[in-house]
Amino acid sequence: MPRAMWKGAISFGLVTIPVAVYPATEEKTLRFNQLHDEDGGRVRYKRVCEKDGEEVSFEHIVKGYEVEKDRYVVLTDEDLNAIPVESSRAIDIHRFVDLDEIDPVMFKKSYYLVPEETGAKAYALLREAMADDGRVGVAKVSFRDKEHLAALRFKDEAFVLETMYWPDEIREADFGGVDVSAKIRGQELEMAKQLIESLSGEWNPEEYADEYRQALLQIVEAKLNGQEIEVVAPEPTAKVVDLMEALKASVAAAKKQADEPAPSRKPAAKKPATKKKASAKKPAAKKPAARKKAVGE
Repeated sequence: MPRAMWKGAISFGLVTIPVAVYPATEEKTLRFNQLHDEDGGRVRYKRVCEKDGEEVSFEHIVKGYEVEKDRYVVLTDEDLNAIPVESSRAIDIHRFVDLDEIDPVMFKKSYYLVPEETGAKAYALLREAMADDGRVGVAKVSFRDKEHLAALRFKDEAFVLETMYWPDEIREADFGGVDVSAKIRGQELEMAKQLIESLSGEWNPEEYADEYRQALLQIVEAKLNGQEIEVVAPEPTAKVVDLMEALKASVAAAKKQADEPAPSRKPAAKKPATKKKASAKKPAAKKPAARKKAVGE
């Protein structure tokens, strides 16, 4: 289990539940380093003072808030710890609401809440009470030098804390003068509903995978094997001339796909390699004998 990033307590009414907070997600994006194209040397960034041009070590870096151009107020750790907020060591539940009342655009990052041994019973009690009502707790909590608005819900047996953006951090939907209130014909609306219905089904997250990351890892493998990457030009996107015709074609395609039998999951027999070029669209998946995992795997 990873190290707890914060410890405090869930607080509602006079009940407190000691908990530890752990990140619930991790990004699998491949991370690239910048290299010098001539010799492959790593390009690194230095923390340099713009006044004297000297490199500055971490112990001499302080936090400064710019109040006007080139004028800063320096804040120390003692200043930050002196901020009088009640949420500094408590996930303070202010209200219980229905989950569908919260716009998903407000959600930011997920964390698991693991109870301390002394709070296990109260943890289970709150979870069961919330499960019966189908509600989430709206709370405030402070960590990582910031106070967060948060929603407290449960996933299986564990509480999940969802940090949220504050209302004034959500931008308005500004389309830059594009008119999105065009007149819709009844036939177009009916055909769009048919398309939505033909593409509807149960939510199964296991059906989805990051195909771009998988293809990128295959290209990394191919280059490790010394294979040349052949770039395949993407097919041109068809231009929509008539909305109704595009809807009809989409419905027909969706129905055809639904009628087709599911592809067999039996792995195909391996074929011997006949040429050294690897397509960028479908690069060779052959792995070298032994290597370190690529970042993001």
